[in-house]
This record gives sequence, structure tokens and C-alpha cells, in this order.
Amino acid sequence: MTTSRPIHPDFQFFLDFKDREVIDLFTDLREYILMLYPDSNELLYHTHALTAVFSISEKLSDAFCMLPIYTNHLNLGFNKGTLLNDPNKLLTGTGTLIRHIDVKNPADYRNPNVTELIKEAINFAIKDMDKPTKSSGKTLSKIKGRV
Repeated sequence: MTTSRPIHPDFQFFLDFKDREVIDLFTDLREYILMLYPDSNELLYHTHALTAVFSISEKLSDAFCMLPIYTNHLNLGFNKGTLLNDPNKLLTGTGTLIRHIDVKNPADYRNPNVTELIKEAINFAIKDMDKPTKSSGKTLSKIKGRV
């Protein structure tokens, strides 16, 4: 699949250690999110999970969703999931704010219900933002030196 934005080399380095199925799902879901909101900033982290966070600004606090990749699976996470309208009960989790959708195949996110949820998360983040963003459509690596 052709991406609208290349995957940052810092992220790609760690992504290449994952199973091909997980890489393909991540790549497709990332492209899907960027298609829905091309101006999103992508913040990249490597902590307990390799994670791409999509934000309306350059701040984590303005993020609307994230893609944490674990050993052999990934989730579509919503940073303020408990505050979103979820009439189809798609979101799972027990955190104070964060909720997620388990991703096992493209049908888990390429459907109208998830599309509406992502759009709602984007609109919520825009309304909830404190200050206007300084940049958009950028990829910002927060990954500290590779091994």
C-alpha cells in the first residue's frame, strides 16, 4: 500500500522486528487514519509498546488516537475514549480516559462505525485544544537513540 507520508526511519527500525501480519495491519490502519485527517501530526514513541500517536497539534495532550504495537498485536486506541459517544459499544478497556479497539484484521477498523468514532475523536480533540497548533501534517519522532 502506498502511504501518503513515509514511516519515520526511527519507527521503521523497530517496526521491522514485528510479525509481517502486524506490520501490514499497522501500515494500513496508519494510512486510513492519515486519509481521514491528513493534517494530523504523528508522534512516535518506543516505550512498553511501539506507538504512533495522531494529534491535532504537536502535543500528546491533543491526540485523538494512537496505534500501540505490542509483541504480536496492535490496538486502535482513543486517548479520551471515555469522553466519546460510543453507541455501538466498540471501545473496551478500564482506564480512566483511554479506550481501545482490538485490531486483528482490516474489518475491525475499515467500517462506518469506526470511521465515525475516529471522526468524533478528531472533532473532540479540536474543540478540547487549548492553543492553536504551530504545525500540522508532520511526523515527530520521540524515540531515543536506536540500539
